[in-house]
Amino acid sequence: MTGLIIAVGGLAGLVLISYLLEASRRAPTPPERLGWAPDIPIRSITVDGVRLRYITTGDGPPLVLLHTLRTQLDMFQHVVPQLARRFRVYALDYPGHGYSDIPKATYSAEYFVNVVAAFLDQLQIRNALIVGESIGGSIALLLAARQHPAIGRVLAVNPYDYDAGRGLRRASLLSNLLFGVNDVPVLGATVARLRLYPIVRAVFEGGVERRGALSAPLARELYRVGNRPGHYQAFMSLVHQWPSWERVRAEYGKIAVPVLLYGDHDWSRPAERDSDARAIPGAQMRVAPNAGHFLSLDAPDEILRAVVDLSTAGSTLGPVTSGK
Repeated sequence: MTGLIIAVGGLAGLVLISYLLEASRRAPTPPERLGWAPDIPIRSITVDGVRLRYITTGDGPPLVLLHTLRTQLDMFQHVVPQLARRFRVYALDYPGHGYSDIPKATYSAEYFVNVVAAFLDQLQIRNALIVGESIGGSIALLLAARQHPAIGRVLAVNPYDYDAGRGLRRASLLSNLLFGVNDVPVLGATVARLRLYPIVRAVFEGGVERRGALSAPLARELYRVGNRPGHYQAFMSLVHQWPSWERVRAEYGKIAVPVLLYGDHDWSRPAERDSDARAIPGAQMRVAPNAGHFLSLDAPDEILRAVVDLSTAGSTLGPVTSGK
């Protein structure tokens, strides 16, 4: 009995500390310009009552970049300037991500798909090449399956649609522990509030394979946005809704001809990648060697090469290959 009392008291103390720590955090001021591209103006648009941060730059046919879970449009900083030489490039922060609004919502796959569809509609984007990473890849595939007029071609990079959405738990032992308790009452929220920069950075580094791919400024930025009021609750909702990303795979059979590009150290497994290739009519798969889940950070040249190939050679990127 004494041990139980001590354990309960310890947990109560930890919960109190987590609330105090959360209350002490200071939300970052939204930047007026991009540190990596100060000449690209930061814009905003209101979609279904939610203000979304986005950028657009360059001239040419439209190309839309859709980022990974728990990140933001800055993940594409290594490819935006080069793509803008050939395309009109668009990139946005999803609701609850980056510097977009954080509405009280259920952060399911359907919610993200609907918001992105409304964003594309409001900007009157049509017949675009969509480049999506992780949930961005899954969003692009679902919009293609639903014949959204903005979707001309799809480059789906490591789509997050397998193992009931538990892919991030495969990134590292730390990630497995942290996100394994997400839905545990009291404990999950307590762990989320106790986040510290070294822990958050270590989790993000589980998405890259190449040393130095995640820069210190970007890691700091990704950590700081997590201090925005309501941010950690929105991310907990996203984690809770992870299974919804696998369920929507049932629609992939309606897709025309998207292209899948995987890094060889993605969180997905070869059988899961092959399953996507079989589910999507005409799908092709290319493996980017020595690259992880965040391919735009690990191997930006591979992204650029794939975009050029896809835009100039039709709807395929070459022979089908299986990931390692």
